[in-house]
Amino acid sequence: MTELKLHSFVIFVKDVGISKRFYQDILSQVIEMDFGANVGFKSGLALWEKEYAQNIIFGSKVLSDDDNHDMEVYFEAENLKDIWNKVKENKVDVIHEIREQPWGQMVFRIYDPDRFIIEIAESMMDVVRRLSGDGMSKEEISKKTMMPTESIEVILED
Repeated sequence: MTELKLHSFVIFVKDVGISKRFYQDILSQVIEMDFGANVGFKSGLALWEKEYAQNIIFGSKVLSDDDNHDMEVYFEAENLKDIWNKVKENKVDVIHEIREQPWGQMVFRIYDPDRFIIEIAESMMDVVRRLSGDGMSKEEISKKTMMPTESIEVILED
């Protein structure tokens, strides 16, 4: 069975700059990756600009007030298709099927029983390896994933 690894909790915020400063300056969180509208801290907490996140997740779909759209729990899986098949077999409420995000990562999202958003995705290390295997250069991968070239080189050296 494919193991799911809890990766982070993602809070959807109105202004990522204000929230970033709060978590960084007041709560001493250290930024690991900063993609502008999406910031990840070394602790596992992540921030997404709410409007950007909801557009990525739902597109133009009108959202219900009954759902919890202010956060998501983010898991990574080694074999995304195994988990997807389990979700489908158990008739879990799906937000969207497996699809590629603008930064190249393959993900799907579901609702938990309380209607919180659960994202299940391949790791960014796997994204880099997949894109490299597809023939993309380190520079092209960097542009696509918004990751520094140095990080991509480290991943590809493993």
